[in-house]
Amino acid sequence: MLWEMIFLFLIVLVGGFIQGVSGFGFGLVVMGFLPLFLTLKESTLIVIALLLVASFSILLKIYKWIDVKGLIVIVGSALVGRVLSFFVLSTYGDMDILKQILGFFLIGMVIYLFFSKRNSSPEANMSPVIPVVLGFLGGLIGGVFAVGGPFFVFYFLMLYKDKHTYHANLQVSVVITSLMTIILHGVNGDFNWSMLSYLLLGIIGVFIGTALGMRWFEKLPRTFIKKLAMSIVLVAALNLIFVS
Repeated sequence: MLWEMIFLFLIVLVGGFIQGVSGFGFGLVVMGFLPLFLTLKESTLIVIALLLVASFSILLKIYKWIDVKGLIVIVGSALVGRVLSFFVLSTYGDMDILKQILGFFLIGMVIYLFFSKRNSSPEANMSPVIPVVLGFLGGLIGGVFAVGGPFFVFYFLMLYKDKHTYHANLQVSVVITSLMTIILHGVNGDFNWSMLSYLLLGIIGVFIGTALGMRWFEKLPRTFIKKLAMSIVLVAALNLIFVS
């Protein structure tokens, strides 16, 4: 138990740092390891709760860059996806096979993020269906696996050149969708006292990690952080597939 708690703290610390620097990555990093000793359902709920804390703490520092207009469609679609994910996680969240599925999905995310390029411009003619599809998929996958961030990242990188607006809107999306998931599962009684110690220790790691990440936000190249995060996630995904 002690080693589990130390391991959790270190992983949350790294995830919080990456979230602070790049705007996403907390769920990808932590969900790569937490299901190794908890069920997928427990892992997802703990990570989403900690992700809410991480994103809210970041948002307090960059809220003035929020662009409400760019949030309405994608967040609305994401909330629909979160409602559907509630039923999926409540029904199948204790099945070990989902850990292997998560592992393969994480590898897919790693491949996408390694090869994706930030070459779009805000003036690009974007189909109105794009935020609907990306929001729904991000909400659904984020609600089941707590790793829906890349869908929002893809959209906001296409929409904004300014990294502060991108960062702020990304955190707003995370806060709203995480709140939806926590409310749904809270009303359903899915949180239990055994999660409390993980949550309390995780919150400490989140605050330290995000504070350090925000401090380095202006200094570290995003390409370096992206490669570091994806390398960690790849190792975690392989662990989930072959060890779980």
